Amino acid sequence: MRLNAEQLKQALGRGIAPVYLVSGDEPLLVGEATDAIRAAARVAGYLERQVFFCDRGFAWDELRQATQSLSLFAERRLFDLRLPSGKPEKGAAVLIDLATRPPPDVVCLVSTEKLDRKASEVPWVRAFEEHGVWVTTSPVATAALPGWLRARAAALGVALDADAAQLIVDRVEGNLLAGQQEIEKLALLATDQRIDEALVLRSVGNSARYDVYQLGAAAAAGDAQRTLHILLGLKGEGTEPTLILWALVRELRGLWQARERTRLRSAGRGGWSQAATPSAEALARMGKMPLAALLRQAHYTDRVVKGLAGGDAWTALTGLAAAIAGALQATVDSGRVAS
Repeated sequence: MRLNAEQLKQALGRGIAPVYLVSGDEPLLVGEATDAIRAAARVAGYLERQVFFCDRGFAWDELRQATQSLSLFAERRLFDLRLPSGKPEKGAAVLIDLATRPPPDVVCLVSTEKLDRKASEVPWVRAFEEHGVWVTTSPVATAALPGWLRARAAALGVALDADAAQLIVDRVEGNLLAGQQEIEKLALLATDQRIDEALVLRSVGNSARYDVYQLGAAAAAGDAQRTLHILLGLKGEGTEPTLILWALVRELRGLWQARERTRLRSAGRGGWSQAATPSAEALARMGKMPLAALLRQAHYTDRVVKGLAGGDAWTALTGLAAAIAGALQATVDSGRVAS
């Protein structure tokens, strides 16, 4: 039987299979699936657990002997096999034997990397699918990550705002484990069972002596010296480039909105749509600012920060901040000092 991670809980409720295979390239999802199987096995009385790391030098005969020997501590045992490469080589025959002729009172759990179409057709994998359960886990698509995070937050008893979810997505860059850790931390900080954008920013930015809000305001006001001073301070304190870029784009959107009298909406980027309220100094220089060019530069900087375009993230951020402040000409390159 082949299942996805969402179907596993219901299947475990119907009983324990003799063999399980869990595959995927997302550590969090693989870990959660194997945790669920181990927990169900404990409830079913499989109290003894043995872990085997099946690397290239692994002695497969030891595993065969272990499955055939009697336990000294418990009648039922769980054998937890970690197979990093998904290629057991000489151990394939042992795995086929475990699947087709499972030892009594033993559950075998194998976890491995994502198996491509060719790997999924090898005999040992087919044996696990036919005689046990094969759980496949798939990465969460970028567009689905905000919803995934909101569902995780709801499971912890808190509501996650859409803008806050998108900001977390921009910070963790597809790392589900990092996203889950952020949600768990924020759930503890939420005082009214709600995580909003302000709470996310406070948890990652306001612990610094320099504030990303101050950076954006200084740049929009045209104070280049203070802008670069704050930027250097944020870098020295380890502030994430994504958070700094968010603050700069927030100021640009506020200026654009003030000029056009309509709220700028970014297709598919809900967390970046919030605009700042421009200061009097920023409004005074707004007419001379090349906002369209600055937003294009911000888009390019976003690609650099995420590793999708060549260049150094801090160099790109410095160029963008200086361009907003008026010290450099807006450009996707390093820029030149404006006359």
